[in-house]
Amino acid sequence: MLKAGSKAPNFYLVNQNGEKISLKNFLGKKVILYFYPKDMTSGCTKQACDFRDNIKKYEKKNAVVIGVSADSVQSHKKFEEKYDLPFTILSDEK
Repeated sequence: MLKAGSKAPNFYLVNQNGEKISLKNFLGKKVILYFYPKDMTSGCTKQACDFRDNIKKYEKKNAVVIGVSADSVQSHKKFEEKYDLPFTILSDEK
């Protein structure tokens, strides 16, 4: 497990738009990488909406928010659209 502030290893996952994304896409930015269990659940929705509501604060600090869960790309797209989420959501679907 990495400690907060540690450098994460590079990886590739697909986002809510079906695009293959790598951490390298965000070089030069601070990355807030958060993991959550499931789209559309009460706790995960609250967390995502909190990131959404504070996105301008993160952007002012040159940071991007990236959510990751095991849900499908299609589920992530519905989640993004329903809650107007302005950040990348990656699918780690097995």
